[in-house]
Amino acid sequence: MATMKKELVKPMETMPNKGAWTAEEDRKLAEVIATHGARRWRTIASKAALNRCGKSCRLRWLNYLRPNIKRGNISDQEEDLILRLHKLLGNRWSLIAGRLPGRTDNEIKNYWNSHLNKKINKKGKQIEASNREGQEIEKKTIEISLELKEDNKPHNGSEEGSNVNFNIDDLFDFTDEDPLNMEWMSRFLEMDEA
Repeated sequence: MATMKKELVKPMETMPNKGAWTAEEDRKLAEVIATHGARRWRTIASKAALNRCGKSCRLRWLNYLRPNIKRGNISDQEEDLILRLHKLLGNRWSLIAGRLPGRTDNEIKNYWNSHLNKKINKKGKQIEASNREGQEIEKKTIEISLELKEDNKPHNGSEEGSNVNFNIDDLFDFTDEDPLNMEWMSRFLEMDEA
């Protein structure tokens, strides 16, 4: 004889609300937090009678309702700081948010994913394209210089391009002379002293 398990179904009034937050819910949550503090989120959710779970209340308070939150457009200085900190710290949004007073980690993460990441990818693609163009120009320059060298090479083993033939060792052979008796050396030293 098989026993049937009874499914536990919560009544509708205790089921968490999954919709958007209303202004009334925001007001109730702010009042409860003002009297009891921002801790024990499960208790706050039940005391506010919001039909919201503790996590939802905590996130709403931390990301939207706190009085010291700076809302609105992110300035160029903040954007530059986010870029530099992301390069240094990676996706550690709470550490980055700690360096930007009044900004939440959630807001910075959303701004990164919706604006900055796309901007960086676009710049990266432009740099790649310019690097490819630069490499192609460099390759063509090398090819042209090799062609010029080939054109200036003497043909048939004769040295048509050069009329002067000398041995450099003959020009700078000072083995027979005493360095102190060399006339040019004396003149050079006199010019240096003057």
